[in-house]
Amino acid sequence: MDYFLYSYSLSVALPLMIFFGFYLLFGRTPDKAIFGNFLRSRRIMGTALLLLAANYSVHFFFEIRFKSVNSAILMNLSTYFLCYYLFSSAMITLLDRFYITRKRSKTHIILWIIFSTLSGVVLLLLPCGAVQNVALLALAVWLVIYGLVLARRVIVAYHRAVRIFDDTHSDDIGAYIEWLSIFTYWALIFGVGCGLFTFLPDEYVFIWILSSVPFYIYLFCSYMNYLLFYEQVESVFESEMSSVGTDVFQEEQKDVEAPSHYAEISEKIAAWIETDGYVSPGLTIKELSETLHTNRTYLSGYIKSTYNVSFRDWVTSLRIEYAKRLLDKFPELTIADVSSKSGFQSPSHFIRLFREREDCSPAKWRKTRV
Repeated sequence: MDYFLYSYSLSVALPLMIFFGFYLLFGRTPDKAIFGNFLRSRRIMGTALLLLAANYSVHFFFEIRFKSVNSAILMNLSTYFLCYYLFSSAMITLLDRFYITRKRSKTHIILWIIFSTLSGVVLLLLPCGAVQNVALLALAVWLVIYGLVLARRVIVAYHRAVRIFDDTHSDDIGAYIEWLSIFTYWALIFGVGCGLFTFLPDEYVFIWILSSVPFYIYLFCSYMNYLLFYEQVESVFESEMSSVGTDVFQEEQKDVEAPSHYAEISEKIAAWIETDGYVSPGLTIKELSETLHTNRTYLSGYIKSTYNVSFRDWVTSLRIEYAKRLLDKFPELTIADVSSKSGFQSPSHFIRLFREREDCSPAKWRKTRV
């Protein structure tokens, strides 16, 4: 092992991890009750980072990798297993405040103890040879499968949250939590990579240490940026999550009850479209159901069965068509003006959605109409 590269990589990663860990654990958040869930998530993530920092510290100050490779591998495996759960819990709790329970925490702590104990037996008690290698392979497979299961839970929770947003809000609120999905895939790749590098020859150890630097910088920046949008997203969760169970039950009954309401809903929606009601910024399905004096579940069912899209995609299509009429009839309007008048969050958001649907920018589309 190149000692310089090894110690240099640790000296770069360790201070960052300690700073990020302590900041996430003790940093201030707005003094509002709604930020309680964010604070809980951040503290769990901060704890995970400090555990990893403690792992790095043992490697850096006590040079355990040079004294006992098997002890170093044992410490790494045990730390990664526990941190997998902490990482996933921190992210899922942002999407589901009831995810962390005493029973679930107890189960994962017991699994961690069992895994760490078996790892200790394999690495410290079994003699080197084929049996130990097979046992280590089994432990590595267990660790990877455990990480995959937890990652899947995060992705499922993420897609469920996005689906709720898309079915209830015209604005792309799901974009505010997209970092959770990106980070989960990155964490999965990084976590599996760390597990593999643990078993590689010593000269490659510095690779996974240095690779952690951009990984944790992205995590820290994502948490800080999410703080700007958290209140808006959490408000949606508070208003919508409580109605999900009722909506699911009512949608199960829609084959029997809903069709009798569809004719009336169709007439009301047609009149609403005629008045360009969809350009109202921040439109939600709750507001629309109140405007149309109809049941929001039946309205959601009508939109899905008639247009085969989510509420957000339906409203976006209406707004894009409205924007195209403005671009065509009023050449003096700027793209920003068209975006604002059509109800979009921002010109950049409007341009991105327009390009996705028309395969060209609004400006280029306008030129083709001249």
